[in-house]
Amino acid sequence: MGLRGSKQPEVQVLLLGLDNAGKSTLLYKLKHNMCVSTVPTIGFNVEMLEARKNGKNIALTVWDVGGQRRMRDHWPNFQNNAAAVVFVVDSSDLQRLSEARRELENTLRSDQLRGRPLVLLANKQDVNGALTGTEIKDKFNLRRICAGRDWFVQPCSASTGVGVEEAFKKVVQMVKLPSDSGTVKENIKEAVHHMRASKH
Repeated sequence: MGLRGSKQPEVQVLLLGLDNAGKSTLLYKLKHNMCVSTVPTIGFNVEMLEARKNGKNIALTVWDVGGQRRMRDHWPNFQNNAAAVVFVVDSSDLQRLSEARRELENTLRSDQLRGRPLVLLANKQDVNGALTGTEIKDKFNLRRICAGRDWFVQPCSASTGVGVEEAFKKVVQMVKLPSDSGTVKENIKEAVHHMRASKH
C-alpha cells in the first residue's frame, strides 16, 4: 500500500471544441509556452501536464480530440475516465457559435460526464470583434446547460497566451481527485468490463 500511496494522482481532462477553435495551439502554449502553428488534428493529441492541488503534485493527462464533424462522432469514446471537460470556443467566429453550442450541449448530456466540471475557454480574444466571456456565457445559456455541475468561463488567447495558464489553474482547482487513483481506476475499469460482458 505504501508504494501505491506515493504515486501521484492522475486525472484525465478532455479538451474539446469545433475544428479551428484553437485547442491544439492552447495545449502547446500551455505545455511548452510556445505559439505553435498547428494543422487540424485528425485523431487526437495527448499531453501530460504537471500541476499542484492541495499541496500535492498531480498529473493531468489532456486528451485533445479533433473537432472536425467526422471526429465528433468519436468524442464519446474519450469520455469514460474524464474528470473534467475543457471546451474551446472561437469567440471571433460568430457564424459557428450555434454549432459550437449544440456540440457542447450534446457532450454535457453524456451519462459518463454527469457532474464533471466544465471550463469553457472563450478563445481568440485578440481578434477584433471577438465576443467577451460574458457574451459567450449568455449565448451558450451556461446557467441552464450546466445545472448540476461546476462551470467557469475563461476569456483567453492561445496565440498570445493571455488567460491560458489561468484557465488550466481553474481546471486543476475544480477537478476532483480520486482518493487512491490506481485502485479507483482499476475498480472502475473492472466494473465497466463486467457491465459490458453482461450485456452480450
